[in-house]
Amino acid sequence: MKKDAYIIIDIGTGNVRVAVVTPAGNVLGVGRGDILYKRDELYPESIYFEPEQLWQQIVQLGTDALQQAGEVNIKALTTTSQREGIVLMNSDGQALTGLPNIDHRGREWEDQVTDKSRVYQLSGRFPTSLFSAYKLEGIRQRRQDIWQQCRYFLSISDWAAYQLSGIAAYEHSQASETLLYDVAAGTWSKELAGIFDIGASYCPATTNSAEKLGTILPDIANTWRLNKDAVIITGGGDTQLAIKSTQPLVDDIVIVSGTTTPIVKITDHYIVDQQERTWTSRDIEPGRFVFEANAGVTGLNYQRLKEVFYPNEDYDVIENELASNAHRHCVASLGSLVASEHTPVLTGGFVFPVPVSHELSRSSFVWATLMDIAFSIAGNYEVLKEVSGHDKDYVWACGGGLQSKTLRQLIANILGKKVQVRRGFEQASAIGGALICNQALGVDIGDMNIEIESVIPQEHRYDALVQYRDQWKQTRDYFKTLTAAGK
Repeated sequence: MKKDAYIIIDIGTGNVRVAVVTPAGNVLGVGRGDILYKRDELYPESIYFEPEQLWQQIVQLGTDALQQAGEVNIKALTTTSQREGIVLMNSDGQALTGLPNIDHRGREWEDQVTDKSRVYQLSGRFPTSLFSAYKLEGIRQRRQDIWQQCRYFLSISDWAAYQLSGIAAYEHSQASETLLYDVAAGTWSKELAGIFDIGASYCPATTNSAEKLGTILPDIANTWRLNKDAVIITGGGDTQLAIKSTQPLVDDIVIVSGTTTPIVKITDHYIVDQQERTWTSRDIEPGRFVFEANAGVTGLNYQRLKEVFYPNEDYDVIENELASNAHRHCVASLGSLVASEHTPVLTGGFVFPVPVSHELSRSSFVWATLMDIAFSIAGNYEVLKEVSGHDKDYVWACGGGLQSKTLRQLIANILGKKVQVRRGFEQASAIGGALICNQALGVDIGDMNIEIESVIPQEHRYDALVQYRDQWKQTRDYFKTLTAAGK
């Protein structure tokens, strides 16, 4: 008999994945590939993708995933993606260009907004070129060939849902990332649209996560040999889907480690940080908000160092070497972010005693990287706690960046909290997607994904970590001076 299953399309910052997942959260097949980006020479800091090229890649990855999965009956499909990225559309529903979250073509026009505090109060984030409104401004300023054709824009996940269903709508957690959306009210904001001079017609109707958007278009159903009645379910931001996989309660803290590492608190009310250090977004759960500080690029650093030092080994080899290496004379500062700091660290590296000791090994560099990640997570956790409090004895964790049990132990030791993961935490967005599909279709499979692994704090390690943290801060301060000097 064919197994019932769902297709989850997950478009991240660095790669795109198409997963086939059962209602119980078992991943049957995954197609994975790198996203192909291009640079736009009209801007100092711009990067884009060609939507049609990305879609053809998704179609092929979906074919690969379905072949791995074997005989399945696809009941529903949903989409998720990097936040802040958008796709510009013309009046015929054709995509003009794709702008990922790492596109900063709008940086030159950031200072056009004079009352940034008002934007923060409404949008829940301090306005920078990371967010969609500035990407649109960059297009309007220097790419009139695209702007004159543009009639509306979609988040990347909502564009993928449009490709599946032919229906254009904007999901609320993704709309939170545009600077054009009133997060507290849960609607597009006329005031913000006026501040950025973006007409209301550019912002499509909103839709809720876990709603049935439509049925699959015949062409893609035929290509993937799917039932023509397969339902397209509205997804959401990749952070929100990953959060859902942990099944948190209100007031829980969740660490989501992917390319970047958001540290979030689930709340039932809108929070404004008077110092404007944090973000507040709509959750995909009705009536809930995601209160966030972000540690920036972290998991990607770990992944790239693995490719350098352990190109042919799996993560178990790294863990074994980390456990056996008692002399880790190395400290790293690799551009992680702490919300309480006003100056980003744009120059980084490793610091160790010279001449080079025989005790320095490849695991020393990985250890230093994990410490950089753990301390930056802790710094952001402290900001969330300062603003909103947190008295629970645990935090949730999910995402591929937390495959390292050493990292989870370091976080537990520094925070003094249990670090809890659920089964399948490495594929958090895919599990979250399955939960969304279950919710939309009314599928009740009982207690899904109840297996929890907890890492308990080791209090006897705390003093050593405090000493190391002082070295880490000194190293971080040193690289800040290089940044300030333009080196």
